[in-house]
Amino acid sequence: MSVRILAVQEVTKPISSPIRNAYIDFTKMTTSLVAVVTDAVRDGRRVVGYGFNSNGRYGQGGLIRERFAPRLLGAEPATLLDETGGNLDPDRVWAALMQNEKPGGHGERSVAVGTIDMAVWDATAKIAGVPLFRLLAERAGRTADPRVFVYAAGGYYYPGKDDAALRAEMRGYLRRGYTVVKMKIGGASLDEDRRRIEAVLEEIEGDGQLAVDANGRFDLETAIGYAKMLRDYPLFWYEEAGDPLDYGLQAALAEFYPGPMATGENLFSHQDARNLLRYGGMRPDRDWLQFDCALSYGLCEYLRTLDVLRVAGWSPERCIPHGGHQMSLNIAAGLGLGGNESYPDLFQPYGGFPDGVAVEDGTITMPDLPGIGFEGKSDLIREMRALAE
Repeated sequence: MSVRILAVQEVTKPISSPIRNAYIDFTKMTTSLVAVVTDAVRDGRRVVGYGFNSNGRYGQGGLIRERFAPRLLGAEPATLLDETGGNLDPDRVWAALMQNEKPGGHGERSVAVGTIDMAVWDATAKIAGVPLFRLLAERAGRTADPRVFVYAAGGYYYPGKDDAALRAEMRGYLRRGYTVVKMKIGGASLDEDRRRIEAVLEEIEGDGQLAVDANGRFDLETAIGYAKMLRDYPLFWYEEAGDPLDYGLQAALAEFYPGPMATGENLFSHQDARNLLRYGGMRPDRDWLQFDCALSYGLCEYLRTLDVLRVAGWSPERCIPHGGHQMSLNIAAGLGLGGNESYPDLFQPYGGFPDGVAVEDGTITMPDLPGIGFEGKSDLIREMRALAE
């Protein structure tokens, strides 16, 4: 029995918060919530796939409504199906979305396509009646490991937030089961950031590790100055020192910072990933890659990115995606990534885990929920079903 896509619905939702990193504040941040409605029925309910874009990029409603949804709905239904005709083929859907698009110019269109792609994969796994992570593992010929490493991202600059509040925040993450926490740098002076880092390290000593994130703020001179300061501390990583496309800056840092570095969350294609590995001086024995499928054309493109990594001699285990969403959790569990970001207190209800999933010793265990598992997160599925069911 064939499957048809009946509708693509989108709504822009606020995920605002009075926080800032080194570059932007989040007081007006939005996300696009998308529903791909199919005519398939499972367990007495119409199958609807859901998706949304990660924080840091705004909602993509205009592009979705005016360009990408009409292409998908205008495609011949049979061209969107797998060889059995009984399920969607996400790669064929992706090709339909990208018809008449010139190469390059990844920009914001990669976010719009990635949002729809998430919903399509959610629907595909639901129609198959399995969790997405198990579907991905089966297709890759590997055994899925439902345990995923997660770290707690926070430590934002906040009005009136002093070192005591920062320490309390990080201690709170450790109490919840996290073993790695992350804080922002670059939004204050180097000396002030040094003090903040030392305060956190003193607070978590012996119980966890600290990563720091500059959100691409630094020029080369400042990035090196911070590298010389940061190398005095046992950090989990030094993240995104300079502009994401300044591969020369990233490569130069390796001469001054021997510890692990991380970047990639603002690269939106497999071509950009390849250029980072070619020219960015990244070291596969210690550095981390943070490509986020929800910002970079979705899982179909992320699979191409993983192929680029393998050719360059990198393991998928060096990938810990940005975004803190359940899509990347499924990819990590299904394809053997190194873990996933997590926002314990921010960007709700889109971040976090299904209800009842707890962090233990720095890992979570994926529940066996069909699709991406949105139905297991009560506050999120209420928002989703209000859109399409």
